[in-house]
Amino acid sequence: MQLPGDAQRPATQWRNALMAAYLASGLLISALVSRLPAVRDALALDHASVGLLLLCLSAGSFLSVSVSGQLVLRLGATSVMRIAATLAGGSLILVGVGAGIFGSVVICGIFLFAQGLGTASWNVASNVQGAAMERALGKSIMPALHGFFSIGTVIGAGAGALGARLQIPLQYHYGFMGLLIIATVLFSARFYGEDFSRTPRTSSNGSSLKKAWTEPQTVLLGVLVLGMALAEGAAGDWVAMALVDGYQTKEGVGAIGYGVFVAAMTLTRLLSGDLILRMGRVFMIRASAISALVGVLLFAFGNNLPLAFVALAIWGMGVALTFPLAMSAASDDPVHAATRVSVVSTIGYGAFLGGPPLLGLLAEVIGLLPALGSISILVVVAFCLSSNAAGSRAGGEPKA
Repeated sequence: MQLPGDAQRPATQWRNALMAAYLASGLLISALVSRLPAVRDALALDHASVGLLLLCLSAGSFLSVSVSGQLVLRLGATSVMRIAATLAGGSLILVGVGAGIFGSVVICGIFLFAQGLGTASWNVASNVQGAAMERALGKSIMPALHGFFSIGTVIGAGAGALGARLQIPLQYHYGFMGLLIIATVLFSARFYGEDFSRTPRTSSNGSSLKKAWTEPQTVLLGVLVLGMALAEGAAGDWVAMALVDGYQTKEGVGAIGYGVFVAAMTLTRLLSGDLILRMGRVFMIRASAISALVGVLLFAFGNNLPLAFVALAIWGMGVALTFPLAMSAASDDPVHAATRVSVVSTIGYGAFLGGPPLLGLLAEVIGLLPALGSISILVVVAFCLSSNAAGSRAGGEPKA
């Protein structure tokens, strides 16, 4: 009579381990951005210079994400997650040393680049693992997994606000968070399930990736993700600073504002399962785009601090579901899941990580809040492309 429970235990361990890894990924990004005003002050940078510094992170991420599908095919998602999370967490520690001890833009730039290398491959491998679990369980769990990413960002934002309030030096704050992130992933990786992504090292791996880049629906799915990923990434990089500089608040208030954004995103991801089941991916992505559009415009042009916090909640709800639902759509066919997830992730993370630094350059010309408002254009594009997530490929939409 114990066999059913015993049989389910590995799946439960796999799920919990993946949730822990997603949480650690959220900790990584929020640990960095929640103390970004302190990094700016330590390095004496303006908005454009902060944008250029973050471009180092984006450059590493884009370089890594463009080959991450190949790495996952050759090494397996679990191995890539171990290696990449160690690189990313270790680099965060050294960014703290570079800013907090040496005050060196060069050191920070080098290790932000290294952090980007680790972060992007880690995220692609995590999505391949999550897609494998979704197929194994026969239900939609990707939004919940990304919900734990958001929980990590909430915790990280809270830690950032506390660190700012207590004026904890960056080297200690980033050092502790980096070690915690590495330990979490290395421990949880022992319980990951089979992702079926690893294949022999042959030329067919490269050709399968090239073929995925020629599939119109896959590429359009990536473009769909692009706008919403930029809306999410821009909030992560710039909301705290926009509140400090654009709304003339303190650093701690900026971190709290970022926490409002990620809290709304988290709750939406964790509580949306029934709605996805009833309404389907396309409807939910369209509703998300409308919410994101309203939130972005209210935050950028509302010119009222209480309204800005309301706008951040609406904005967070709007960007919550598109990325995980797109990952599910890309993995509908298990045979091509790894390559298609890689393509969509490459486009999405390129926008998530590359777009926000460019917004910093735009902010020097038109101001930070109007620069954030410009995101609304790509959100409208995402709304128009939502039908590409309908799940027309083999496998259909998983049950929620």
